[in-house]
Amino acid sequence: KMRSSSFVKAESDEIQKSDSKVNMEVCEAATVDHDYAQRPSKPSLEEQLAAAMEQIKQLELENNQLKCQEFSAQRYSSDPETLRFYTGFKSYKLFYAMYKALEPTATRMVTWAQKQRERNASAESMRDIMKHESLCCIDQFFLFLCYCRCGLFEKDLAVRFNVSVATVSRIVITWANYLYHILGALPVWPSRAQVDEHMPDCFKALYPKTRVILDCTELRCQTPSSLYCNSQMYSHYKSHTTYKGLIGITPSGAVSFVSQLYSGSISDVDITTRSGIVELLNENDDVMADKGFTISKLLSKQGATLNIPPFLTSKRSQFSKGEVEATQNIARVRIHVERAIRRVKEFHIFDSVLPLTLAGSVNQIWTVCTLLTNFRGPLF
Repeated sequence: KMRSSSFVKAESDEIQKSDSKVNMEVCEAATVDHDYAQRPSKPSLEEQLAAAMEQIKQLELENNQLKCQEFSAQRYSSDPETLRFYTGFKSYKLFYAMYKALEPTATRMVTWAQKQRERNASAESMRDIMKHESLCCIDQFFLFLCYCRCGLFEKDLAVRFNVSVATVSRIVITWANYLYHILGALPVWPSRAQVDEHMPDCFKALYPKTRVILDCTELRCQTPSSLYCNSQMYSHYKSHTTYKGLIGITPSGAVSFVSQLYSGSISDVDITTRSGIVELLNENDDVMADKGFTISKLLSKQGATLNIPPFLTSKRSQFSKGEVEATQNIARVRIHVERAIRRVKEFHIFDSVLPLTLAGSVNQIWTVCTLLTNFRGPLF
């Protein structure tokens, strides 16, 4: 009995082993037939490293492509036509030279927002904040030029530069005041010898003593709610409330004088008196202007003379032959100041009605845009 039971047990163990062997063969056959059921093999370290390097290469390529599409000054370094459209500078070389001249002070300036928030902080701590601005210094300069040159809305610039609208507003105010002080400190009023050295032939033949050519221009602004302010700023010439400014250019076409902005109702004589340009003139200087500038008495105090086109009075209804020729000669050379003003108006921020919210910075923007026209090269 014991032998028979042990024999049965051994026989059952052998049957179990054979069954397990058959099951393993079936599994192996199933694995071969259906490889999706097989557990993936773990890649080697060399394969993982190669895959990671390939992924890094793809990410670097995408990063470079995104940088090329970023709206910045560097993007248009090889496209002078587009750069001129956005900034007014005819080449990236000139734009960059301008920035490098500003960089030593621009990177250390305290922004308008910092001055408002950090009144009790030291200057060094505020400069440290400046280093962590969302835009680099050259792109802030580029943003300000786009704002003035193209007249873009702050929301538009915020989307283009991937910053907030508040950041755009702060950058515009900061750079308007900064450039107003930097460019305003430049000695743009030339000496008598410098004017004579660059005197064009058309002036040498007819008006060789001309020192400056004057003219006024007006910028439309939002109508104020105050009736008094409205009456002061209303211009009958434009039939709108305006700011009015005086521009003076040399005979060679460079802007040599720009006044601050006044209310639109001011006369040409009053703006000439208040602007302070009369005090800059010397004896025997000639001033050329339009017929509205009846400033002979003002100029006589400085020993200067006035050249304006003759105009008719109630006692005269017709010009003489000499007056007609004088009118044509003056108009032929005085037209250059109109071309200089056109350059200023090519800053399209002045195309639309200026909002009253810009009143705190409009004078700085006007002065900066006018002086920046000198960087465009000769007028003729």
